[in-house]
Amino acid sequence: MKIKDITDFLETIAPPEYQESYDNSGLIVGNKNAEVKKALITLDVTEEVLDEAISEKCGLIIAHHPIIFSGLKKLNGKNYVERVVIKAIKNNIAIYAIHTNLDNVIQGVNAKIAERLGLIDCEILAPKKALLKKLYTFIPAAHHQRVANAIFEAGAGHIGNYSETSFNVTGTGTFKGNAASTPTIGKRGVLEMVEEIKFETIFPAFLESKIVSTLLETHPYEEVAYDIVALDNYYNNVGSGMIGTLKKPMAEANFLKWVKKQLKTDGIRYTKLLGKSIKRVAVCGGAGRFLLNNAIAARADIFITADFKYHDFFDADGKIVVADVGHFESEQFTKDLLYGFISKKFPTFAARLSKVNTNPIKYL
Repeated sequence: MKIKDITDFLETIAPPEYQESYDNSGLIVGNKNAEVKKALITLDVTEEVLDEAISEKCGLIIAHHPIIFSGLKKLNGKNYVERVVIKAIKNNIAIYAIHTNLDNVIQGVNAKIAERLGLIDCEILAPKKALLKKLYTFIPAAHHQRVANAIFEAGAGHIGNYSETSFNVTGTGTFKGNAASTPTIGKRGVLEMVEEIKFETIFPAFLESKIVSTLLETHPYEEVAYDIVALDNYYNNVGSGMIGTLKKPMAEANFLKWVKKQLKTDGIRYTKLLGKSIKRVAVCGGAGRFLLNNAIAARADIFITADFKYHDFFDADGKIVVADVGHFESEQFTKDLLYGFISKKFPTFAARLSKVNTNPIKYL
């Protein structure tokens, strides 16, 4: 199997276009066309993880956190990042990262946390805007279904739990070809009136070139009339954090004990308890301070995340309980998430979960 077979599949789940501007997801080391027989799945790429990959004869490491966040100007081995990159190249091991793009999709990192905590009716806490576009085109009735199906297959028409969504209106299209035209219907120089269907559907903006090329390839007309409009709508399948509901309310102290058990953390830092039961729960894997106001606005009873600073805790302001479970602890099950995706798609491919605990923080 080629590396690109695996990474292309992962990018259908978490498109790289959905990563944050500061991120560096994607193939960081290696050739996408190289053959690979085994992959090691990890949260972080450390020297110990790389040694494990070498020992297990894994030609690919799939990590959540990129080993390189910013550009490297030198490769002298002066720090662990440079040493990992040098050693990976020497041992012909590719490194792929799937970071904030996996954080930002509805079936990603936060969905795994929500699953561990038993949350239901989950939604993205802070959906992103301006990620969608709408296609309008006009298709002769006899060709409508074939063209529409091709556009859906290219990735258009998804709204929440629904696919192949569109709006269609029948009308009359007119055209008259000049002497150089080759009309599919009618004759050049003659005004034609044809029953057409106005077809409109939405699609993720990053798929525009694919959608347009599919339209042009499948539409029967020599000249295809179409419009593309950018939308300012929220895209509810893409964004930061997640909010869900417990099947049954729990007392605050009991819920915190449940969180500690389910997320396998050695300690939770949390704000003053408010003396009410926990029902609505907001989560964000990794550093989630930026979502505190979103969690409050969504009427969450508790916000579970990591990397809160001392003064950040004051901002809970008696409106919500904040529980900092630790960065590693909140994201450690991302390995299982990725393993599940890969093993289901490629059941005969040798995917391995790293046995190395990469948490740099220790507790007494």
